[in-house]
Amino acid sequence: MLRTPTGGAGLGTAAAGDALVSIGTVLSQLRDEFPEVTISKIRFLEAEGLVEPRRTASGYRKFSPQDVERLAQILRMQRDHYLPLKVIREHLDALARGEQVALPAPSPQRDLLDGAWDTDGGDRPTAARLGRAELLAAAEVTESELAEWESYGLIGQADGGGYDAETVTVAKLVADLGRFGLEPRHLRAVKAAADREAGLVEQMVAPLRRHRNPQTRAHAEATAKELAGLSVRLHAALVQTALGLRLQ
Repeated sequence: MLRTPTGGAGLGTAAAGDALVSIGTVLSQLRDEFPEVTISKIRFLEAEGLVEPRRTASGYRKFSPQDVERLAQILRMQRDHYLPLKVIREHLDALARGEQVALPAPSPQRDLLDGAWDTDGGDRPTAARLGRAELLAAAEVTESELAEWESYGLIGQADGGGYDAETVTVAKLVADLGRFGLEPRHLRAVKAAADREAGLVEQMVAPLRRHRNPQTRAHAEATAKELAGLSVRLHAALVQTALGLRLQ
């Protein structure tokens, strides 16, 4: 249930007695619920006018508890309902006026992202797919951007047409990297590395997936998910180590 933000247009200004925190502290507060949120994402939402933190004399951002709650609301609407920012802004404005807001039912894609699968009776899990228009709206990207990413193999339709739910995450990350000047051609090596990692995971679980026992096949999916998670963590640690960054 969404809580109504207090202060209306003054959400970027803390009330007396509210503790103001840095963007790094906001990130740590949000990451329990939104592990993929980044500082660049918070800055992007600020640039889009969805949150208005205070600024110190030296230019540092300072966020109030109301700012943090507003950010959480925005991220929930994106994650659970795939709402574009324009619609999210309208909902938040309505809440600030004390109006009731009826959100659409949570997208079936959330079940996939949270590890719940719909099956069609076959050996492998299947899930509802996004159409092209739904993907563009959910990822907040243009048709030309999507077409370019597809031409470089960063995004592609699933077998049988449509886009998997995780494609939304890929599109958003490619867009975020683009704001730092990384073009699709720069990301081909990242895609190639991901394909190699996926191939390795597939090789490890393939014997389990071919097993006649349904429980063994189900175990294959759980094993694949765990291996994928470990691979992602290893990749992140190796990149941070190579750059000499402190691991979080």
